[in-house]
Amino acid sequence: MDAEVIHQDDKVVAFRDIHPQAPVHVLIIPRKHITSMLDIEAEDAELLGHMHLTARKLAQELGIADAGYRSIFNCGTAAGQTVWHIHLHLLGGRSMGWPPWPGN
Repeated sequence: MDAEVIHQDDKVVAFRDIHPQAPVHVLIIPRKHITSMLDIEAEDAELLGHMHLTARKLAQELGIADAGYRSIFNCGTAAGQTVWHIHLHLLGGRSMGWPPWPGN
């Protein structure tokens, strides 16, 4: 199955999640390989900021910015990390409760 790429630049690629947890569920993935958030370095600060700025831009383009959206990095298996390359989840298009248990 081919990913539906909705954004790419020299630092990141973004595409729709194949198992969406919300009407809008996009993954923003850096081109630089970083295994998990435990492996980020000070030099990655600009890249992480760029990932969040990309999330904001996509939230606006996808029509979820005004109502609100969630952005998440999972770090480690207990947090639900299943892919060992960091990625930022952008979720929106429905109300989400807190804490973020299943169904929220």
